Amino acid sequence: MSQDGVNKGRRTLLLGVTSGLGAVGAGFVAVPFVGSWNPSEKAKAAGAPAKVDISKLEPGAILIAEWRGKPVYIVRRSEETLANLPSLAGRLKDPENSNKAQQPAYADNVNRSRKPEILVLLGVCTHLGCAPKYFAEVKPEPFDAQWQGGWFCPCHGSRFDLSGRVFVGSPAAANLEVPPYSFESENVLVVGVDEEHA
Repeated sequence: MSQDGVNKGRRTLLLGVTSGLGAVGAGFVAVPFVGSWNPSEKAKAAGAPAKVDISKLEPGAILIAEWRGKPVYIVRRSEETLANLPSLAGRLKDPENSNKAQQPAYADNVNRSRKPEILVLLGVCTHLGCAPKYFAEVKPEPFDAQWQGGWFCPCHGSRFDLSGRVFVGSPAAANLEVPPYSFESENVLVVGVDEEHA
């Protein structure tokens, strides 16, 4: 023992033990804190690609999937529908898809799709975000006597053809968006992933 009555060895030991326990405690506090920076499982799932089996999708029928919390419309178009698309250009606001952000490069065509018969669109009206209703038949409708099939948004009256292109006179200013997508196989479509960026 030293002259002033203090045991320096004991003080060093207590200081070391206290520092060690403090470091361990800080580690226990830091792990959950750092872990909270990771996205939740729900957030991961919201951005995950959506796989859709289209094997039973008949011409004129629609499947609705979900990707990133938004509805995705998947339609198998008939030969009649595809033949009508070029003739609608004079009635459309943007028949040439001038807003390139509305579709990937592989969908920058009159069909707005990879395969002419399969159309994939986000089911969100470009006016105020409502969900347009699907009208597949080529027949007069109360909202359009020359209807050739497509989507009608009952909230504000926006109309889109069967390529998701907006008609003149609609409140919506832009075509419906085509999300990135690819085909895993002949009958499995993957929304959210395309071959170009896979």
